[in-house]
Amino acid sequence: TEAEGDVPELYHQRKGEIARCWIKYCLTLMQNAQLSMQDNIGELDLDKQSELRALRKKELDEEESVRKKAVQFGTGELCDAISAVEEKVSYLRPLDFEEARELFLTGQHYVFEAKEFFQIDGYVTDHIEVVQDHSALFKVLAFFETDMERRCKMHKRRIAMLEPLIVDLNPQYYLLVNRQIQFEIAHAYYDMMDLKVAIADKLRDPDSHIVKKINNLNKSALKYYQLFLDSLRDPNKVFPEHIGEDVLRPAMLAKFRVARLYGKIITADPKKELENLATSLEHYKFIVDYCERHPEAAQEIEVELELSKEMVSLLPTKMERFRTKMALT
Repeated sequence: TEAEGDVPELYHQRKGEIARCWIKYCLTLMQNAQLSMQDNIGELDLDKQSELRALRKKELDEEESVRKKAVQFGTGELCDAISAVEEKVSYLRPLDFEEARELFLTGQHYVFEAKEFFQIDGYVTDHIEVVQDHSALFKVLAFFETDMERRCKMHKRRIAMLEPLIVDLNPQYYLLVNRQIQFEIAHAYYDMMDLKVAIADKLRDPDSHIVKKINNLNKSALKYYQLFLDSLRDPNKVFPEHIGEDVLRPAMLAKFRVARLYGKIITADPKKELENLATSLEHYKFIVDYCERHPEAAQEIEVELELSKEMVSLLPTKMERFRTKMALT
């Protein structure tokens, strides 16, 4: 009958929905671990990591004490049966790369399971959310990775899964999702560029290949941040005088990162470098001016605003020195 024919479809849907719950569980555990261990620039704080390890040991010792009492009162088998189910997925926040990787692989297993039902044809929004969660799993795993080249590869995987979504999406119907993906791709390129710069800084004499790679990553990050910012413009291509509350922080972050990216472009052409510094200054000034006109925006980007004020103060002097140097050559 028709009703019987619906059962397999419903079964696969429920299986996909349960898989999505597991993805969120793994992702939340990893993100909470990152929040509890990162320093003020988003890197792993080794002191916080040590404190959490000590706390973990204390909690596990207490659990073992409870288990011994359970054995004493004849409920040990039940405890073991419950533990066997619980241990399939950890309830503990990961404290190092190996633990994070284990949780990541569990989450990724459920990503593949969820995508079996929530395919792009027919379940566009659901499919995109699953892919975004997959990208987020890679992003938080990169936080635990100490090898910078491997971190780069994780961000590259994120870009590879997110970029095709932009091609398939009609921005007219999926404006919000489109913006989210543009911002996320831009941030992935931005993180990769920072990592490549850090790798180059360790080399005595970075070759032209590394310089080209850094500039290409910079260019890609700029492209996607600009696409995101352009999506905020009105039909006449005018940037809004007042940015909506829902996009205020990402818009300000995008402006700040665009300013920083222009300042990071590596070029041997002094004229081009001066142009890049001028563009960088323009974006820093936008942030400062906007927050002066709209004081409520300042609390959304306190750190970036302070840095922008510093750059607005420092860059004109740097540019003037540059002009003087150019005039003498």
